[in-house]
Amino acid sequence: MTCTYEYIDNWLKINLSPERYEHSLGTAECARELAERFGENPEKAYFTGLIHDCAKCLPKDETLHIIKTFLNLEDGELCSPKTHHAPVGAYIAKKEFKIDDEEILSAIRWHTIGKVNMTPFEKIIFLADKIETRTRPCEICEPIREALNESLDKALLLCYKNTIKSLVDRDLRICTATIDIYNSLL
Repeated sequence: MTCTYEYIDNWLKINLSPERYEHSLGTAECARELAERFGENPEKAYFTGLIHDCAKCLPKDETLHIIKTFLNLEDGELCSPKTHHAPVGAYIAKKEFKIDDEEILSAIRWHTIGKVNMTPFEKIIFLADKIETRTRPCEICEPIREALNESLDKALLLCYKNTIKSLVDRDLRICTATIDIYNSLL
């Protein structure tokens, strides 16, 4: 049985920084709004948005221990340490919060790098994480928010375009998974 909302919310308040908790609330609110708009379950989207970063503030050694001991990650997931919290977060959601809903677990796992052929629910969590307005009022987010007037895929394509441009501008490595996802959206 899944842990109570109160237990999970308290766990997040203890284990996340105040800024990360605020971002999680923003992601939850944005996910609920997108779910209502695109025909997905709004409360499930809110809950997933709330817990999506549950592993974000774990110490690096604990994150790596979970990855090496319990997870079988794809190459794209190992691309950047900044994205490791996503699959580890899905693990924590399953083990600590007793969540067995595969749609929730998958949306948490793929909210950082995404994957080819994401479900609408996964796309909603992915995008909500990037464009929530509590902590991400940046000018780069507004065109993505506007693209949602056309479709989830249009917004997703713009999001990946921005990510790739940012990585190129900073001379950083681009995961092949990111390129594959971008190409699949064209």
